[in-house]
Amino acid sequence: MRRFYSWDGTELSYRMVGSGPPLVCIPGGPGQAAEYLGELGGLSSYRTLILLDNRGTGASDAPADPATYRVDRLVEDVEALRVHLGLERIDLFGHSASGGVCLLYADRYPQRLERLVLIAPSLRVVGLRSDLGVEEVLARRSYEPWYAEAVAALRAEARTPQELERYRWLSAPLLYRRWNAAAQAQASAEPAQFARPATEGFYNGFEPDPDLTGRLAELRAPILLVVGEYDIWPTSAAMRELASLLGDVELLVQPAVGHFPWVDDPQAFAASVERFLTRERETPYM
Repeated sequence: MRRFYSWDGTELSYRMVGSGPPLVCIPGGPGQAAEYLGELGGLSSYRTLILLDNRGTGASDAPADPATYRVDRLVEDVEALRVHLGLERIDLFGHSASGGVCLLYADRYPQRLERLVLIAPSLRVVGLRSDLGVEEVLARRSYEPWYAEAVAALRAEARTPQELERYRWLSAPLLYRRWNAAAQAQASAEPAQFARPATEGFYNGFEPDPDLTGRLAELRAPILLVVGEYDIWPTSAAMRELASLLGDVELLVQPAVGHFPWVDDPQAFAASVERFLTRERETPYM
């Protein structure tokens, strides 16, 4: 585990695994430690994964100012990590909630971004709905033995933290292709990986910038969007809407996977991301 001081003096932790060119990886949740990313289905065979624990999560310290948990403030931790690593530009990876952090980083520091990989990113920062066509996606799973209980839990309103954890567990099969040992192991480890202040502070007081997508459309860095066929946060329909608003973008709807494609189909996931990262740029930096 390695550590560095971010812009406000908060000491943050990151882990480096694998070999090859660096890929800076920001975990989602929000408020979840990077542990859940593992080695991204073997992507570490091609890349040195630099796995950041966001402030207040995992081995990173909590900030003095809780307002710095907010999604747009976390951008500065990514930039501080880039500076600490001594990299002129970075390949950046975000999953789920951290997709918003990465999109905001791309907007704020476009000259520091080489390529952007977004896996099932949250669409809140760009003001889009993530649940377009979700009923159709859910219906595709109706043959599963756990389906009725999982959908009921997904729609239930928790009144206590204990109920919330129970509903999360019951609905978890909807996030994977198969509710097998690998999926259950990841889902069962999740509660201990979350830090409530980081989760609650992530969107606290945040309002989307209506001009953000216009600026992102002009971004020169190539973007890969990956969404699972069975994902419900966001759906593939929602990701197509996001893709239509971006410039140099490639959209991959990975067949028969859910919210964690490196768990459901690791080989296909790792190969697709590596192919994108090694593809020749259409508009190289001068």
